[in-house]
Amino acid sequence: MDEMMLLDRLRGKSGASPFGEGSKPSDRQVMAEWERSDVAFAASGGPLEEVYGSAMRKLLDCIVPTGAEPAPILHEGGIYRGCWLESTGTINAELLARFAPSVAESTFLSFAVHQREDGLLPYKITDQGPAYRQIQLVTPLARSVWNHYRLNGRDRAFLSSMYEAMVRYDEWLAKHRNTRSTGCVEAFSTFDTGHDLSPRFWHAPDAPHDGDAAQCDPNSPILPFLAPDLTANVYCQRMYLAAIAEELGLEASVWLDKAEQTLGSLFEHCFDEGDQFFYDRDKHDRFVRIQSDVLLRVLACEVGDQAFFDEMLRRYLLNTRKFFARYPFTSIAMDDPRFDPSSSYNSWGGTTNFLSLIRTPHAFEKHGRHVELTWVMQPILSAASHMRRFGQTLSPWNGQEGFTESYSPAILCVLDYVERLCGILPTPEGELWFTAVRPYPLDHGSEVADETAYGRSVDGVRYELVNSRAGSAIYRDGKEHMRFPGGIRVRLDRSGKLLGIVGMSVAPVSGELTVEGKAIPVAVKGNQQLDYDYGRLVEARDIGIVYPTYE
Repeated sequence: MDEMMLLDRLRGKSGASPFGEGSKPSDRQVMAEWERSDVAFAASGGPLEEVYGSAMRKLLDCIVPTGAEPAPILHEGGIYRGCWLESTGTINAELLARFAPSVAESTFLSFAVHQREDGLLPYKITDQGPAYRQIQLVTPLARSVWNHYRLNGRDRAFLSSMYEAMVRYDEWLAKHRNTRSTGCVEAFSTFDTGHDLSPRFWHAPDAPHDGDAAQCDPNSPILPFLAPDLTANVYCQRMYLAAIAEELGLEASVWLDKAEQTLGSLFEHCFDEGDQFFYDRDKHDRFVRIQSDVLLRVLACEVGDQAFFDEMLRRYLLNTRKFFARYPFTSIAMDDPRFDPSSSYNSWGGTTNFLSLIRTPHAFEKHGRHVELTWVMQPILSAASHMRRFGQTLSPWNGQEGFTESYSPAILCVLDYVERLCGILPTPEGELWFTAVRPYPLDHGSEVADETAYGRSVDGVRYELVNSRAGSAIYRDGKEHMRFPGGIRVRLDRSGKLLGIVGMSVAPVSGELTVEGKAIPVAVKGNQQLDYDYGRLVEARDIGIVYPTYE
């Protein structure tokens, strides 16, 4: 399709609601916020454009007032009638903040509002009210809050309220989930980590003893576990509490000290040097040797340096015997005899879960593994282009959607991956990423989308990105702003000034980047970062590529 025809198609979507007519106040609120961001996506060929539009419309099913809450909040969706701290109240809301920030903020605040007097946060909020039976932690709340704060106006009252609640919650966890005095955070049940039906918790109760999050079954033969994902969560939480404290003019060093102690406990008790893997330790101090997505959770909590992360990619995440299925990532290593690929029910016993998929980008991008992340996004978008229900799970073998429907992590995954692969993504650090990678046909050669166009308004300025076979271009308020070859990511600041580029493909990319009437030579390798410096691109980082492994 001609570039201008694709732009015209995109502009036809701009300013028009992608949702249709809203039937309730919460719909109209989301629609108004979407109008301000003016996000739009168009594609020639393939079904991805249609699926993207369907995802936006189904998102309305997941944004509703809850109980006595006056403002609408995000729900998990499908059979999950409520908002869960492990997901909806953290990573889901963090992604939603790029599209409907007031709903994300209301979602975060709902947990602080319902905090119990002793400091325990609810693990979920439903029409029946808050529930406190378990803890159910995965994505650190403080990181999601901090990223929302920096991306959406820096509301100090919001930040202060959340900080006070998270400090009290940290105190509750230290008091009640360190019964073995190791400095690790303990799991008392399956639901504490949200690992339903995982063999990790075989022969453990689903909920804490007597429905009390502070009690472990005294008759359990194996509990409490020293849990690496819960411990990593608190480590990362404390690192971000330090950043928030500094922003609020409070003492940050105490949080840094506590975080360092937690990190030391994690490696001392939960990391096996021989396997180079994180395992639970049971009450008899034995490793629970089940390789699960605990690893990805720990890495997403910013544990480990560049070399450590790269080794985890080689050994596990990009290993086709372990987690790198055709549609990654599996929730249990594929070479474990307990691995169950079934996606027809709520299971963390093997199948690919959308909650893992939306947690993945942070782990990869933290370490500059942008090319490797595309190897996850491409097959998932291929699978997503056939979705109709937006289920919780995908078959790791054939990509067919599984259990439940209108599941907000699946919906937000589609929106997020499109923006990261071929759209315009605003970051909490104040950058705008324009990524020139076109969706690739991986499913029986069937087209996902050929050429794409993406639009988003930032600070009142309209940006558009066109990715065609001939190359890519950025338009700013309707005028051509930059032109460059495909296979790279262009980094701008929020005013539209060029900051640099990143190589996004295995093959080196060469050509010209035209900006302000000047043609700048481009020669960039995969994951190589080049910064813009006085009319030229200079190398800032070159970490190479970690390739898939098979054994």
